[in-house]
Amino acid sequence: MPITKSAIKAAKRSVKLQERNNLFKNRMKVSIKKASKVLNKGEELKKEEISKIYKYVDKCAKVWVIKKKTAARKKSNISKLFNKTNKKD
Repeated sequence: MPITKSAIKAAKRSVKLQERNNLFKNRMKVSIKKASKVLNKGEELKKEEISKIYKYVDKCAKVWVIKKKTAARKKSNISKLFNKTNKKD
């Protein structure tokens, strides 16, 4: 248990930040999973849905829930899946 006043405040802040980080991370993960399931089935995904995923990933990177290069990798992988399934031959 924290004893000093500043340690108590730091513990409270840590819990709030953890909740916020989990919210951002879960939102990103769920949107990526939904998109990858749709794309792996061979169905098409709208560009608006892709941009929403990008928005979630960028927000996670902005608040340091994930690192910048991890965000770039996630966006690249989603983009590759999207381009592979939405080819117009």
